[in-house]
Amino acid sequence: MRILRLGFVLAFSSGFAAIVIYITGVSNLNALSVLSEDELEALQALQTDFGKCVKDPKTGEVEGLSYSFNLCEAVATWEQVRNSTTILTKEFIDALPNGWTDYAWKRINKGVHLNNCENRTLCMEKLSLVLPETPPYIPRQFGRCAVIGNSGDLLNTRFGKEIDAYDAVVRENGAPVQNYTDYVGTKSTFRLLNRGSAKALDKVVELDESRKEALIIKTTVHDIMNQMIREVPIHNPVYLMLGASFGSAAKGTGLKALEFALSICDSVDMYGFTVDPGYKEWTRYFSESRQGHTPLHGRAYYQMMECLGLIRIHSPMRPDPNRVVKWVPSHNVISAATSASEKLLRRAGAGSSDPLRACSIIRRGIKRKTTAIPSPRKAAIVHQKLVKGTTMYPLEHHPGHGQLCIARPYDPSR
Repeated sequence: MRILRLGFVLAFSSGFAAIVIYITGVSNLNALSVLSEDELEALQALQTDFGKCVKDPKTGEVEGLSYSFNLCEAVATWEQVRNSTTILTKEFIDALPNGWTDYAWKRINKGVHLNNCENRTLCMEKLSLVLPETPPYIPRQFGRCAVIGNSGDLLNTRFGKEIDAYDAVVRENGAPVQNYTDYVGTKSTFRLLNRGSAKALDKVVELDESRKEALIIKTTVHDIMNQMIREVPIHNPVYLMLGASFGSAAKGTGLKALEFALSICDSVDMYGFTVDPGYKEWTRYFSESRQGHTPLHGRAYYQMMECLGLIRIHSPMRPDPNRVVKWVPSHNVISAATSASEKLLRRAGAGSSDPLRACSIIRRGIKRKTTAIPSPRKAAIVHQKLVKGTTMYPLEHHPGHGQLCIARPYDPSR
């Protein structure tokens, strides 16, 4: 009846080896021999507390959701995301082996007709309007951030003023604020766009009266989009997103918006996602329901993220802005569990304390025009010192899920 609860019961009753198999999907118990005692204990603590955390906010019982994801994969990947840049840049393509012939054309609409970017000039022309030399944002650049989904749940609350108090706000696609300010607020720093919204940039920019909202495209560059940037013209910053690979994890714009926020913010809160029990269909606060789109898989994954301390969920059943999420693991537990997860998943640099351990490809940075970040926060400066000023990019579908790292002298004024 309650599939998730049954999973936990089976894991607990079968001993710790079963717990590790349950959360990692690892069938080879020999892999356990590479873990230290602290790492084993961290995995056990993580699983135990996770079982207590994922609950119905009304009844306090573990939710009966049927879904499949790899908890170790989530821990390892999300910790990597927090140190990465999620914006595609020219330096990334230049540094990536065969970056122009094997990768760049995939980010361009009808790229197959460009002969795999062997005509680099043509590819450069198509990407130039959305391709900065170096990352325009750095990890920890913002403090508290809010990611706003489009769920009809927002109409059951009045989170507007609360949302506007965040340092940065991320919205999605064509979601309006006008006429809904009591529910969704007015502030908008970033807007993550899917393929359809990217083809309607002229309509999207009208949603932000300040015309300063940065538009992050999670898909490919389209000729129609480039034409609008030139001819409308569109003065908003427009960038392509470079995303991490989450394997079996939930997909969609919401997850990518959270990924983007976690890569540039200290803390992330989410509003307007269908996460409360009882909802069978996903609804929009500004339009008709979207039939055939079930929120269950996404809801389970977002709850898992909250239980790992990555985000905090706000919803009709979670309206208290000061709500404390119980059972969130400590920093030490997360660090040890991350190390264990990387080992079990055979990730690049597994078990090392070096912040650059996952750098599968390291390139020396060349002199480029960098994007000035005015008065970076102390947390951002500390992080830049920790990673020695290195910019880390996720390598999608790369063996070992490594990173491409651009090393350059640390510049505190950046």
